Amino acid sequence: MPRIAMVTPETADTEQRDLLDATRRQLGRVPNLYATLVHSPAALRGYLALRDSLSDGVLTPRQREQLALLTAQENDCDYCVAAHTMRGERLLKMTPEELRETRLGRDADPHTAAILRVAAELVEQRGRVDDAVLTQARAAGVTDAELAETVAHVALNTLSNHFNHLARPDLDFPAAPALDGAH
Repeated sequence: MPRIAMVTPETADTEQRDLLDATRRQLGRVPNLYATLVHSPAALRGYLALRDSLSDGVLTPRQREQLALLTAQENDCDYCVAAHTMRGERLLKMTPEELRETRLGRDADPHTAAILRVAAELVEQRGRVDDAVLTQARAAGVTDAELAETVAHVALNTLSNHFNHLARPDLDFPAAPALDGAH
């Protein structure tokens, strides 16, 4: 059950309504996360600005989606795991096995696998990436720009994960499959 109610068209002020309308135009709908985060237009604007800025970065759309999914998995955010599983399937045509591997921090491509390992380490160790993990990432060709964006993606997705833990919006995406006891 939600702990923070969604802002609806009936309860929204002008600023909130404008943000929700812009989201609807961009995404075709307003996810419950956004309809709740918009209680603070500044918070939603900040989240969207970082998301939009990172879409022009060096990481591929697939890597960005994988970082969102892995971060959600690491932070135990069922809402975001569901959302990013759906996005991976529909937008990037990822297979169920590729999505499962991403949630486990793995990828067939060694470069992407190294990026995911750094991201998992960032979440697990609260930003303190072990020298060995960084050395492995560099050996796999991960650039400084990719490292910087990996941190930014983990931060962006941790923001939504933590807000979802606080607000508990209703799930408005198909639930993601369980990982069968794996973390």
